Amino acid sequence: MANSLLSGKFAAVLPAGGLGKRMGGNIPKQLMQLGGKPVYQYSLETFLKMDEIAEVVIAVPADWKDYFEKEIETFFSASENAGKFRTKLKIVLGGSERWQSVENGVNALTSSAEYVLVHDVARPFISEKIIRDVFDTLVNKGCCLVAKPAIDTIKIASDGRVESTIDRSKVWLAQTPQAARIDLLKQLYMRIAKEPLNFTPTDEASILEFFGEPVYIVKGESANDKLTTPEDFEIFASRANML
Repeated sequence: MANSLLSGKFAAVLPAGGLGKRMGGNIPKQLMQLGGKPVYQYSLETFLKMDEIAEVVIAVPADWKDYFEKEIETFFSASENAGKFRTKLKIVLGGSERWQSVENGVNALTSSAEYVLVHDVARPFISEKIIRDVFDTLVNKGCCLVAKPAIDTIKIASDGRVESTIDRSKVWLAQTPQAARIDLLKQLYMRIAKEPLNFTPTDEASILEFFGEPVYIVKGESANDKLTTPEDFEIFASRANML
């Protein structure tokens, strides 16, 4: 249930700029049809519907921007919330790396929201419950990410040979949303512009960690796993057909 005290306090940035090379195919995986609608539309609709979310920015590949715009307009035209959705949504170009797509999205935010949630559209089945758990952690603790505990034994290996075994009780598998104050992320992006990182961040948490910001965990679930390979697609299609 929506918390009226939190209405409009959050924004969402949805990086959809990747080309999904591991998936194969002629179009980016986020545009592939899953249960009768494109993959990206599941999470986009979830965030747009939530009253706590004041604004949503989706970052898309430059070569596919027109395609996305037409797809989204078709989606809006069929929705009873078309007016509300159009007001909330902004489309921007993605960057050469995922974190740069997120940076473009964060810098495009114009609402009065205080916090931003970054969510990969390749995780189409994000639940409102997890999103609201992120709201709660953000407001009461600080920066956070959704993650699920490792259940398999984790090995460190080199050249095909096991070197050691990690204590899996300390291992969490990162998911999204990952979230922080908007002003904090903008400050960190400015610092990176002045002094580039010596590594390529694969998520927002790694940037926050690098600059010494504490990041808290919100427990995730397998339903929020990422669509990556053709084998994944078969599993996700089955889930979509059950909705």
